[in-house]
Amino acid sequence: MVIDSAALREMQAPLKEKYRNDPRAAVVTLRAHGDLADGAIACKVETGRALVEAGLHPATGGSGLEACSGDMLLEALVACAGVTLKAVATAIDFKLKGGSVSAEGDLDFRGTLGVDRAAPVGFRDIRLHFTLDTDEPEDKRANLLRLTERYCVVLQTLRNPPATTADIAVKG
Repeated sequence: MVIDSAALREMQAPLKEKYRNDPRAAVVTLRAHGDLADGAIACKVETGRALVEAGLHPATGGSGLEACSGDMLLEALVACAGVTLKAVATAIDFKLKGGSVSAEGDLDFRGTLGVDRAAPVGFRDIRLHFTLDTDEPEDKRANLLRLTERYCVVLQTLRNPPATTADIAVKG
C-alpha cells in the first residue's frame, strides 16, 4: 500500500491530537520474552512473527547456527531507521525511488569472554548507512538524515541510553 504525505498526516492526526490532550496516552510499554533453552546455551525469543533461537556468537564459542543478539541489535537498528526514513521521506514529500539501510558495529570479544577487564563489553562503534535512489539535492538529503536520526527510536535509545535494571526471581 502506497501512502503519500496527506494520507500519513490523516492517519497520524487523531493520534497526535490524542497525545497532545493526554500525554500519558502516548506512553506505551513494549515487551519482549524469551525462554531459556533446555540443555543448550541459547534463548528462544518470541518476535511476534517467529520464534528466534539466539545463541553464542562463533567468536565466543558458538556454532553460528543460532542468531547472535549483537546481530539482532543491529537488525533492530536497521529496521527502525529504515521505517523512520520512509515515514520522514513521506511526510516531507522527499522523492525516494528506493534504497537500502545497513549497520555494522565493532565488538572486542575479549571483554565479553573476560580475557581483558579493560576491554569493553558491548559495541565500541556502530555505523548506520543509507544508500538512496533519489534525485533530491544535498540539502534535502541532509534534512532527511537529520529528521531520521531525530525520530528513530532505536538510534536515539543507543545514543541516549535509558535507565536499565535487571533482577532475578525464582520460579514457583
